[in-house]
Amino acid sequence: MLINERTKIAALLKHHPDALEAIVPLSPDFKKLRNPVMRKLMAGRTTIAMASKIGGCTPEDFYKALVPLGFEVDQTTLATKNQGHQKNKSIPEYLHNIPQDKLINFDVRAMLDTGNDPLKSIQQKVKSLNPGEVLVIINNFEPVPLIKLLEKQGFQTYVDFIDQDTIKTYFYKTTKQDEKTAPTNVGDENLSTSEDWDTLVKKYEGNMVNIDVRHLEMPMPMMTILENLETMPTDKALYVQHKRIPVFLLTELKDRQFDYRIKEVQEGEVYLLIFKNI
Repeated sequence: MLINERTKIAALLKHHPDALEAIVPLSPDFKKLRNPVMRKLMAGRTTIAMASKIGGCTPEDFYKALVPLGFEVDQTTLATKNQGHQKNKSIPEYLHNIPQDKLINFDVRAMLDTGNDPLKSIQQKVKSLNPGEVLVIINNFEPVPLIKLLEKQGFQTYVDFIDQDTIKTYFYKTTKQDEKTAPTNVGDENLSTSEDWDTLVKKYEGNMVNIDVRHLEMPMPMMTILENLETMPTDKALYVQHKRIPVFLLTELKDRQFDYRIKEVQEGEVYLLIFKNI
């Protein structure tokens, strides 16, 4: 089997029964993959590149561990990486001939590395965009929740995969924003931090699915929560331990007809109770 940075962990495990024990020694974080539930949630969505960041190792460490099992490293993608340039899609028409002074670059990698949430700063950038300007978020992963949120608000998007540590996401609006299409300040919406938290927890006592996403890097917390909700019976509630209020998730929950409550315990510790809005 040919492998590269974009190969999913699930594909490795499916191809060779010993792949799991080959990669577990690379990082203490990978021991969680021995848990069938975590393996089901994580392996299908996590690439070698993403796992490397989570585990504090490199894709090359994966290759060294897997080649003795018969895996082959895709030399074509290695050459592309060495050239430092990769695009999955052609550049859309609206980005052609955009003057450099119309590109508003915002690198959020340092903020994320220090544990700070860049959402409010991104919102400020979006609000201050002038007609014809393009916001360019520079990150080390594809910001799927942000893309979905701003596309609902009328933005066109384009993701440029530069290398494993540099991904540029372009957000462009062809018409000037008016009141109806202005970005929603999701950080200031009613977060339902509510007086009925204890009542609802008691209501769903013995009928809750518990998950802890505090150890996951973005965007895996949101993806893990949504994947759990897809298979959760309507009479159950999802109890989530999180590091922060996941504001992008809240918009998605409303679209999927879920209700939620939030309990902020202390800095870096937030509980969510998510249930079907019926």
